[in-house]
Amino acid sequence: MSDLLTPASTSTTSTTSTTSTTSTMSSRHRYRFVGALFAFGLLAGACSADGNQARPGFSETGSDAVASYEFTIPVGAGLALDAGTPLSILPGELEVRVGETIKIVNEDDRGHNVGPWFVGAGETLRQEFTSQGEFEGSCTVHPSGQLILRVLDA
Repeated sequence: MSDLLTPASTSTTSTTSTTSTTSTMSSRHRYRFVGALFAFGLLAGACSADGNQARPGFSETGSDAVASYEFTIPVGAGLALDAGTPLSILPGELEVRVGETIKIVNEDDRGHNVGPWFVGAGETLRQEFTSQGEFEGSCTVHPSGQLILRVLDA
């Protein structure tokens, strides 16, 4: 009779041991996940604009609006970049005033990052600057690879 109890007892011990191991592994995965989220948050904060600097405000403008600043990304810009040709379509630093507008026409067959905006292939971006601030971001159509945008008070 004691032989019948031994296998059941061993089976229970084995199940408890497996459950304990599974529980420990789940805890490890949770800590790794939380750690990864924390690291991503630090990285995102490091890549964003200065935390003490206010970001400028923008709003979409109508297609009839005459832009204060106009830039055109020509056909073949992406291929030129692939070939290592530096493009200087926009300035590395752009200083504008609240109330002014910008228009970026992308005639290329691929999208481009232009500071705070992404302008898709064949798209036109029109924005009005609504509040002052500064933004520093990537720009695929400038040799430095970045655009610093400063919006000053009107």
